[in-house]
Amino acid sequence: MMFDPGAEASARAENNAALIAALGEESPGEVESKWELDVLDDAEHGRWIAALGDEGIGELSYRFVGGRVVLLTTWVDPAYRKNRVATELISRVLDEIRESGKKITIICPVVGEFIDRNPEYADLIDSVHPGAGAYPRRPPAEGGHGGELTGIERDLA
Repeated sequence: MMFDPGAEASARAENNAALIAALGEESPGEVESKWELDVLDDAEHGRWIAALGDEGIGELSYRFVGGRVVLLTTWVDPAYRKNRVATELISRVLDEIRESGKKITIICPVVGEFIDRNPEYADLIDSVHPGAGAYPRRPPAEGGHGGELTGIERDLA
């Protein structure tokens, strides 16, 4: 089996776009109220897992670098998207990191978008090493000039 970097990047961008779109959902799906979502730290594999019973339905991978937690990627099983799994997973992970006293570096654009929408977590971002996903680009304001939209934002527009 050959590894196709282009296909991998495309799949990752599609996953991120779907998760970011789901972050904007105002109300959780009806299914969510029937769940008891657990968030488990699988330190051996460097990921927090969102689980329903013994089924992993999402994960947020991480690494420790220089005393910080580097948040790498978020993934949610497509069958559970739009039920606020990513929102719950990320908020509980960030709460746990806050309790530990560590700072974060954000590579994952889904985490960056989540913090942009929930600024009460912005103080967790390491000011020296915020990471490429820390500050999502926004379209320019009316009549203003700004940066280009990222690929994910173009997909959502």
